[in-house]
Amino acid sequence: MNDINRKGYLFSNNDLVKLIIPLVIEQFLAITVGLADTIMIAEVGESAVSAVSLVDTVNILIINIFTALATGGAVVCGQYIGKRERENACRAADQLVLFTVAASIVVMAAVYLLKDWILGTVFGKIEPDVMSGANTYILIVSASIPFIALYNSGAALFRTMGNSSISMITSLVMNGINIAGNAVMIYGMKLGVAGAAIPTLVSRIVAALVVYFLMRRKKYMVHVSRRPVLKPNSGLIKKILYIGVPNGLENSMFQLGKILVLSLVSTFGTASIAANAVANNIAVFQTLPGIAVGVALITVISRCIGAGDYKQARFYTRKLIGVSYIFILLMDILIYIILPALLRAYKLSDETYSYADRIILYHGFMAVLIWPLAFSLANTLRAANDVKFTMIAAIASMWIFRIGFSYLLADYFGLGVFGVWVAMTIDWVGRAAAFVYRYVGHKWERHKI
Repeated sequence: MNDINRKGYLFSNNDLVKLIIPLVIEQFLAITVGLADTIMIAEVGESAVSAVSLVDTVNILIINIFTALATGGAVVCGQYIGKRERENACRAADQLVLFTVAASIVVMAAVYLLKDWILGTVFGKIEPDVMSGANTYILIVSASIPFIALYNSGAALFRTMGNSSISMITSLVMNGINIAGNAVMIYGMKLGVAGAAIPTLVSRIVAALVVYFLMRRKKYMVHVSRRPVLKPNSGLIKKILYIGVPNGLENSMFQLGKILVLSLVSTFGTASIAANAVANNIAVFQTLPGIAVGVALITVISRCIGAGDYKQARFYTRKLIGVSYIFILLMDILIYIILPALLRAYKLSDETYSYADRIILYHGFMAVLIWPLAFSLANTLRAANDVKFTMIAAIASMWIFRIGFSYLLADYFGLGVFGVWVAMTIDWVGRAAAFVYRYVGHKWERHKI
């Protein structure tokens, strides 16, 4: 009999399939929005592509903060489920929603107050048409911050129950609204950058409302109160923040590093900015299965830790990392086959096409070798509460390798935008080495909330 089916194991093969497949589809849909936005906005011109990509870098930084908080809530709820303490899991869900919504409103206000500084100082000297498009995009999309934060919290709670189909269906609705809105407003109404921003805002509002009202249903193992809880529970919030803050700092520093590197890329001209944007949109498909497996690991391992079973935690980690490698390889082969058609869809100049093609081929090769160990494995440690180590290792690797080598390779050695991507993969190697070292030992098994 297969190991996974023996008595006492928390997840059967069928359970894992039901968890992972919707996650893969959801990740595909989420990434497709970025791809569709960029392809559609390419109709307006390369300056518009550059404007959207610059602002999206800031948006991703903000989204990552709230994704980290949602992860903290998911780990706490998952461990309570593993302990069979469902009432505490529901209380933690209430506190996650309360804290996330309050914090996201503060962040949204900060973005509007600091808008001119973000566009003028962080991105440095950019061409006037790029600046104009970026200003329009950030004004509209920033209004969606509380809604995407609420959606991420709800989606994380459904995943921690093993019900990833809910977040998948909601993502399908959100993406459908976004793409249809883009088609109408960019091609039909000729609204340019605003035509890409408005559907993004509307789709996030709808997704947040759908997830919130589903979360209120008592039939689910973890649900929120029908009447919103407005009183903070400091004990539960501290548990969520114990996981969420280090994870958020790690994600924020990671994205901040990308912004700093992007300011370097912006000095290479519009062709390099556009190539970097296109490469980012396509390259993320190459690691899509790994992203989905990483999310699944949070659900699976947090349950194992709650049950106090580290043997199962190691078993599922080995199994899911292996799955990640296999499917990243298959995805890379598919991207390689269709890459010329994808790049032609962007209507790029010859120079931009050449840059993007080289970057994507290199990224795919390195992803097959390193990515799961550099990123998915870290989620096992996070789900076991070993968040400080993952934060320190990831931030150190990013500043030393990604940022340091970006300036060394791209600027000093003259590799341009390609040098930035080489530096990124050097960062992967540093992360993978740290996380494998930690996982092989036993210190991560001794952390308690």
